[in-house]
Amino acid sequence: MTSKLRRLFGAFALAALASAAHAETTITVATVNNGDMIRMQGLMSDFYATHPGIKVNWVTLEENILRQKVTTDIATKAGQYDVMTIGTYEVPIWGKQGWLLSLNDLPASWDANDILPPIRKGLTVNGKLYAAPFYGESSMVMYRADLMKKAGLTMPNSPTWGFIEKAAKAMTDKSAGVYGICLRGKAGWGENMAFLTAMSNSFGARWFDMKWHPQFNTKPWKETLTTYLALMHKYGPPGASSNGFNENLALFQQGKCGMWIDATVAASFVTDPKNSKVATEVGFALAPHKEGITKHANWLWAWSLAIPAGTKQAGAAKTFIEWATSKDYLKLVASRDGWANVPPGTRASLYENAQYAKVPFANITLESIESADPTHPSIQEVPYVGVQFVAIPEFQGIATAVGQQFSAALAGTENVNQALSAAQSLTRREMMKAGYYK
Repeated sequence: MTSKLRRLFGAFALAALASAAHAETTITVATVNNGDMIRMQGLMSDFYATHPGIKVNWVTLEENILRQKVTTDIATKAGQYDVMTIGTYEVPIWGKQGWLLSLNDLPASWDANDILPPIRKGLTVNGKLYAAPFYGESSMVMYRADLMKKAGLTMPNSPTWGFIEKAAKAMTDKSAGVYGICLRGKAGWGENMAFLTAMSNSFGARWFDMKWHPQFNTKPWKETLTTYLALMHKYGPPGASSNGFNENLALFQQGKCGMWIDATVAASFVTDPKNSKVATEVGFALAPHKEGITKHANWLWAWSLAIPAGTKQAGAAKTFIEWATSKDYLKLVASRDGWANVPPGTRASLYENAQYAKVPFANITLESIESADPTHPSIQEVPYVGVQFVAIPEFQGIATAVGQQFSAALAGTENVNQALSAAQSLTRREMMKAGYYK
């Protein structure tokens, strides 16, 4: 090789190395369209400043659609996403099936031991962490303190369903567009059935007995659905069968709900004066329970970031997850939007932070999370794990179908007995198909 050719070859090699050094790795992140995830997308300049070689392509979807898309993608190994936003239901099932990459190799500085034990336990299979929690939640009562005072009532820290009904009646003023209570009505295993399953626990109900026979034909489930429908028909907003988390959040922020029982993560949004007309009037209480039953209607959930096993960008995906779920990310949000708006419910250090302790809903969120017990969701013995879901692969399809029946009852096209009978028969049919019994 002549010296001229060597120089030319060397120049090409240097150019190739320079190009490779500046090449971007693009990862696609599928996420849910809630406020905390939207906020993260607005803070990506911080990520890009420290990770210029990684570009993030966002796919932001409504909750039910997100679940359908990521479930189909990972089951068929389509490989559309490098990072998926999934929940406490999917992680143990998918991790056990080998569909997710372990995150045990995240750097020590990420501090896995700082994750709240109930949240971390739900994302771990056989000692391996398969998802990093972006935020954790339980559920609680959010209420208009001004309307409660006007009604001459005082919300107890641990209300009963009887008190909730009394308060809903007293706070309802339909002529003024104010409804005593807003609850999820949109069909979906993670929409109305998340709420109703948790509610049923507080009435002593369960999804299955110890032989996996469905229990919708029992008194506790009838009491649950009867109470729910009575509350919503008498004191709820019109069109409630189409309302999920985001719709009820908007109603509450607009001052149209006296009470809203839903995810603790909503607390920062209903108290945000930029978006909530009632920000200074919001109070909080534990999720209700029935008189004589100690179980509350609070659930346990974490929206978490996980990596499908088929990704070709595992390194970049882990780098992104490390940033998005770190202690430094919490500080970043606090520096921009205040401590009340940091993603809650994941790290013990957040609840040890003196500044965060001043946030009015901090303690009740932690109390709600720590009191939820996925291994004993009902006062009755159950063969499953999960508070607002049953941790079996079949639950997603079954509960969505049951949710459609209960949403129809809310819309007035079925009555309580019809909805429960349909839920009983379709659940039994699907469990037989799955081989749980003959």
